Amino acid sequence: MKVEEAIRERRTHKAFRREPVPRQTLDELLELARWAPNHNLTNPWRFRVIGPETLRRLKEAAGPESAAKLDRAPTLVAASVVQTGDQIQDEEDRSAGSVAVYIVLLAAHGRGLVGYWRTPQVLRTEAGREAAGLGEDERLLGLIYLGWPCQDKEPPERLPPGDYVTYLA
Repeated sequence: MKVEEAIRERRTHKAFRREPVPRQTLDELLELARWAPNHNLTNPWRFRVIGPETLRRLKEAAGPESAAKLDRAPTLVAASVVQTGDQIQDEEDRSAGSVAVYIVLLAAHGRGLVGYWRTPQVLRTEAGREAAGLGEDERLLGLIYLGWPCQDKEPPERLPPGDYVTYLA
């Protein structure tokens, strides 16, 4: 698959088949994330693949109204970045971590998987952060939901470049 094709065809999916993504595939996706550009090669990203016990604790922390959303995908990966306290470095590292997450989503698409990136409220709570093993020095980027699609999805219309690009003299 060509890069341009992958970028244009990748879609957010919220309906998945139930079989989990194999560990080898996850390892391949997360290995690719390390190639995200990052200032001074800080490698700030952290990925945690959510297992059954962690999922149970997250759902408990989320409460009955929100827990069902954590069951949408068969494989969940919590993404975060380590923060240093230096405002400029932290900003750079958040951007690098976001690119790393997108690399995972794009590489998943290239393997026939689908996913979406969401920051559920539970991971903004102390109980949710603790369940996911997030350190005090980490900033959550979100949960990556991964799996195989159970439906096709047509791309939505996007703004043309003329609506968001300006060439400055």
